Amino acid sequence: MQFLSQPTALVGAIALAMGFSTLTSAQTVESTNNVNAKLDTLVVTATRSEEKIENVPARISIIEPHILEQSPIAALPDLLKTDPSINVVQSGGYGQQTSIFLRGTNSNQTLVLRDGVRLNTATTGSASLPFLDTTDLKQIEVLKGPASVLYGTDAIGGVIQFVSKTPEKTGAFITGEMGENKTYKSIVGADFTENDIYGQIRGQRVESDGTAVFNKNDLRKYSYDQKGMSAKLGIEKDNYAASVDYSENEGNNEYNNWGSFASQDFKNEIINLKGRVNATKNLEINARLSQFKDDLDQLGSTSFVHSITQEAELYGKWHYTPHQNILVGVTTRNIDAVTQDINEDINSTGYYIQHQYQSDQLNTQLGVRVEDNEKFGAHMVVQGAIRYQVLDQTSIYANIGSAFKSPTLNDLYAYGGNDQLDPEESISYEVGFDQQLPFNIKIGASAFYTKVDNLINSVCVKDCDGDWVSIFPVYQNLNVDKASMHGGEFNAAWQNDQIFLNAGYIYVESRNDEDHSELLRRPRQSLSISTGIQNQNYGLSASLVAKSKAKDFARDIPGYMSIDLNSYWNLNSHIKLFSNIQNIGDVKFKTIHSGGDQYYVNGGRQASVGVTFKY
Repeated sequence: MQFLSQPTALVGAIALAMGFSTLTSAQTVESTNNVNAKLDTLVVTATRSEEKIENVPARISIIEPHILEQSPIAALPDLLKTDPSINVVQSGGYGQQTSIFLRGTNSNQTLVLRDGVRLNTATTGSASLPFLDTTDLKQIEVLKGPASVLYGTDAIGGVIQFVSKTPEKTGAFITGEMGENKTYKSIVGADFTENDIYGQIRGQRVESDGTAVFNKNDLRKYSYDQKGMSAKLGIEKDNYAASVDYSENEGNNEYNNWGSFASQDFKNEIINLKGRVNATKNLEINARLSQFKDDLDQLGSTSFVHSITQEAELYGKWHYTPHQNILVGVTTRNIDAVTQDINEDINSTGYYIQHQYQSDQLNTQLGVRVEDNEKFGAHMVVQGAIRYQVLDQTSIYANIGSAFKSPTLNDLYAYGGNDQLDPEESISYEVGFDQQLPFNIKIGASAFYTKVDNLINSVCVKDCDGDWVSIFPVYQNLNVDKASMHGGEFNAAWQNDQIFLNAGYIYVESRNDEDHSELLRRPRQSLSISTGIQNQNYGLSASLVAKSKAKDFARDIPGYMSIDLNSYWNLNSHIKLFSNIQNIGDVKFKTIHSGGDQYYVNGGRQASVGVTFKY
């Protein structure tokens, strides 16, 4: 593993000034940074409504608000790295292409949502993570395992959902943060709430000179600029609720295009209208209309990608006994993409039903979905799960589920495209337990297995021994008969008053079962550890992320370890000071093999300081 542990004098001074030196002068103030508040952790991804995380019969993890608030500069890929079950592969730093591999599944086999809105694009099947902003997020939920019953295609590996904030009180704030590589972010926002009516508005801007994306040959910096806004208006009553959300982000990023310097303009836009009516005491009806646009335009080139996903959904939840409910819904979806080579749209409709039993000792889910796709026909998936409270401090769970993923438009029509592809189909099994131990220690463990049939893979079909100079191999997308992912996951947490320690570890093997080769860019072992002291007045914390080596096309990707530091001080009820050092050792860890001795590398260290003024 690579690890450098000597920060610069400036970085060390920032940590000391913002961390240790503030401990003696902190004042008691009201703050949302108290991570020790005894509140239940609620999640929405597993059942479409709020549920205590300890009752969910599956493994679900949370990237919590205090982590999201530590550094506005921190890009979304860096936040996702804190979950060891997610391997984030980025070809550089800010704004560079990013793929995520959840529990060893492929990068387009994980569904990414924001408040229920699908962010996976129609072309690649993945979400454009570097261009999504985190300014108004409450938490990030990571549901591991198949979720096609509730969400349809793409959810073979699981679901990552960004849950946005809803205003709880009237106020306003402004935040500024500055860091290395001439990186700046500013945010301004205001919230309003009165008589169950709320409104929210945010504006933000990021600028960075960026970093080099290669370890040698090309050491130029690749810049990133982005600005955006979001607005939310809604009403929340006992018997009904309605809201409209709008957000957009646009900017420019520079990148390396097969050895040539290039840049592109990007823009993404989300419109989300939601409503709820409690028709009776036991019947709740929900509706959603949403649209997600994702546009990329290459500068100095005719290349472009414009993608639109539109959805309409209606579902009802009937609590027909105190412990049982039935969820019934229908979703219609249209995906549309236009590029220099593609002009296609595909419609699909999904019908689903899920039964749920909930008591103090037993929680179960049993569901089925039929998805009717105009191009690929009808597919049925099922899922069953159970969690049983064996003892007061011990629970066990098990689930089994099938899932599927339709070919993307790139799979069908881009380079190597094949319009005869079949959808990928999977079956997954998982068992696990959670245990509360003395001294406020909680542990949990899971074992899982996923088998994927008809895995879509790029396969050489002609001139496979070509030298890539005069003879170029020809590749085509084909369905590989079988692939599998299996492994285990362990997590532990301890908290004593203001001090905390969290750890997570995963071991996963991902293989092409036809030729027994290891699937690319999936390290077998991942570890994360975080510890610190946090309260209403001040905080100082450290986190470690480590990965073992992974296979790539020509050479292995070495393992690495990096450490982040964070500190904050609530000077009073209106002013918060904070400091961050991402990757304190400035480790240029390798992420993708490029050729010869050249690799893509991450962005290295990012030290920053910031201040928030709030009213």
